[in-house]
Amino acid sequence: MSVSERRVQAEPEVDDLVSDVPAAGEEIHLPGPSIIPVTTAIGITLTVIGTTIDLLWSALGLIIFLVSVAIWIRDVRRDIEELPEEHHH
Repeated sequence: MSVSERRVQAEPEVDDLVSDVPAAGEEIHLPGPSIIPVTTAIGITLTVIGTTIDLLWSALGLIIFLVSVAIWIRDVRRDIEELPEEHHH
């Protein structure tokens, strides 16, 4: 028996590798589409630009940012509550 024949025999077959993998038991959770990241970015941008133009723009940007983050956190909490019980940490 040559060296290459022994090497081929030592490798596991593809069927053996596939049978060792457990079946997928759940779906992957992906959040739905949202405009919240865009509004958050707009709020941050207005806050930064307002520091050079006028503080009213900064105040408006800060309000938009805070409201957007609050809505984003609320949505994430709601998504976490909808997950199966074994996913809660």
